[in-house]
Amino acid sequence: MYAAYFGLKENPFKLTPEPRYLFLSEQHRDAFNYLIYGIKEKKGFVLISGGIGTGKTTICRTLLNLLDPYPSVETALIFNTAISDVELLEAVVAEFGIEVPGETKTKKSYIDALNGFLLKNFAVGKYAVLMIDEAQNLSHGALEQIRMLSNLETEREKLLQIILIGQPELRATLSLPALRQLNERITVRYDLKPLSADDVVAYIHHRLGVAGGPGKIQFAKGAYRQVFDFSEGIPRRINALCDRALLIAYAKNISRIDRRVIRHAARDIGSGYFQKTISSEKKSWLRLTT
Repeated sequence: MYAAYFGLKENPFKLTPEPRYLFLSEQHRDAFNYLIYGIKEKKGFVLISGGIGTGKTTICRTLLNLLDPYPSVETALIFNTAISDVELLEAVVAEFGIEVPGETKTKKSYIDALNGFLLKNFAVGKYAVLMIDEAQNLSHGALEQIRMLSNLETEREKLLQIILIGQPELRATLSLPALRQLNERITVRYDLKPLSADDVVAYIHHRLGVAGGPGKIQFAKGAYRQVFDFSEGIPRRINALCDRALLIAYAKNISRIDRRVIRHAARDIGSGYFQKTISSEKKSWLRLTT
């Protein structure tokens, strides 16, 4: 809506996880490197965790885009995780494009078909990567089934590389005694944290640049700090706040984003969206009433 007004090609602060907009802060670069390492070294499992909106899905979608052109890599993505162990197997074979013989599908038939597919891949030097997003929603039964899939291996290496992506509660679930065997098999882990204040400035510049900007947009120094305070460095919140700020600037026919515009944007969105901690409320939200 406001892109043309500011001289941009598109909206720079959309909430959808677009690989083109991936901002590689130091920790996001580390997380990406952990993923590549886990796949290349055939570690079996990689766990990427982090709070809501920290960029987990964007990193993993970027990885898929990177791997897809390579004929030596077969990839599958599961994002609907509120499913049973059998439904999980069904989804995995469907994503890999595996045909399961027979009319009656059983857990054994799915695993046998998957194992045959993986052995054929291995014979021609191919990798197979299974990525499971929103893994914190998986039932204990589905998680145990994932552990069993990691048993598909040769004498030397794993046939299937499994990437689990989830919120912090996934780590808590994996630490339960019932899932100890799975937890101990995950040797490559990375936990994404929110961006620093300096990273927030670089993040905003990066997204404006990808969208063809900065165009006429000017962020005042104090505005960056306000964005950091309100968003607490979480990319999804930064996007929501900056998108609303640009909309307000467009409506007011201005191009400079200052502290007042950011506060206006935060009021419009509402404190409930930001889920502030007590300390953050004292730091930022109480200022809205002054």
